[in-house]
Amino acid sequence: MTPTPEDLARRLREAREAAGLRQEDAARHLGLSRPSVAQIELGNRTVTGLELAELARLYGRDVRDFLAAEFDPSQTVLALFRTASKEIGDEALEAFRSCLYLARELASLESLLGVDRSQIGAPAYAVDPPRTHWQAIEQGVHVAEEERRRLGLGGRPLWEAAEFLEEQGIRTAMLDLPDEVSGLALMERGLSPSIVVNQEHHQLRRRFSWVHEYAHVLLDRSRRGTISLTSRRDDLAEVRANSFAASFLMPEEGVRSHLADLGRGPASRERFEIFDESETVSAEVRPEPGARGVGLYEIVLLAHHFQVSRTAAIYRLFNLRVLSQAERDELLAKEKAGQGNQIEDLLDIPRRDHHVAREGFRLRFLGLAMEAYRREKITRAKLFELGKLVDYGRETLEAVLASAGLDEDA
Repeated sequence: MTPTPEDLARRLREAREAAGLRQEDAARHLGLSRPSVAQIELGNRTVTGLELAELARLYGRDVRDFLAAEFDPSQTVLALFRTASKEIGDEALEAFRSCLYLARELASLESLLGVDRSQIGAPAYAVDPPRTHWQAIEQGVHVAEEERRRLGLGGRPLWEAAEFLEEQGIRTAMLDLPDEVSGLALMERGLSPSIVVNQEHHQLRRRFSWVHEYAHVLLDRSRRGTISLTSRRDDLAEVRANSFAASFLMPEEGVRSHLADLGRGPASRERFEIFDESETVSAEVRPEPGARGVGLYEIVLLAHHFQVSRTAAIYRLFNLRVLSQAERDELLAKEKAGQGNQIEDLLDIPRRDHHVAREGFRLRFLGLAMEAYRREKITRAKLFELGKLVDYGRETLEAVLASAGLDEDA
């Protein structure tokens, strides 16, 4: 049943209140006076389609929510964003709102074009919330191992993290976010899970962030969204996600196998005793002379193999007890002094470019928008609006339309 004007007015007021906004905030966003917004919420003034779309974006809603037969006035993920923005500044709120709006627009385009993603999807792991840091770390390691086993990855490196996530039914994007934000996961009802990472961060940090946010999708599905802030790295959910990312990107099986391929045996003497319910048989293996310890050049090769930072590789080996604390600190000092970069250059290992950004999302989003326009599912004005969301200006899109034979004057 179509809502009455009175229903729509009430829903707009409830949505504004759920988002923690005042009438003054809505008026400023629309370029209206506060009394005008008050009249809209009282049902005394008709809201235009454009105003409704702008209010939906401001409140973190799908515009269709206001026109549906049922309306849930409960808080949306925007409330989470508002809480985070208090820690890092109000300017972050618009970036978060853009992430949610982009996820909704992508879902809308896929729906218009009949793109069915229901047959793919990452599982949700039923794990109790951790009570200690140690428990959070153990859970992260365990789920990483289980997920690799489910996917049949073994000890192999994960080459393209973002493409991997897309294969799991997760929408991915890179946007300009405040430096304190490494990424966020959106898991709101009615939307496929979406992961956004900070495109201003270094390529290797973004790679870690993709997998960190994937942990939230697997382990925190009941939440509508998560935001990863540097100020919250001590939170148990963040500790668990970091543990998952390190283990998933550098699986123990793969790390030890790679070190063995480099001629590195066990870090210390290994002894086993086999008991057959009666007697024991012992076996002991000693490393070859000079085979103990891991050098910085091996850290360079290990980091390159798994496509992680050298610092992350050092800490991973320390957590696997391949390195002692003294060895870890020595390697970290050498890395800080720039010796890792020197070895990388001498070995002709390509330096990972800070500015290399994945264009797949922007191109796919624009491709969907262009196809929707070609099928007359959206207007030309809507196409330009969607293009602007992913930094394609009107002039560029007009040239593309002309080249594709979709120009209005053609």
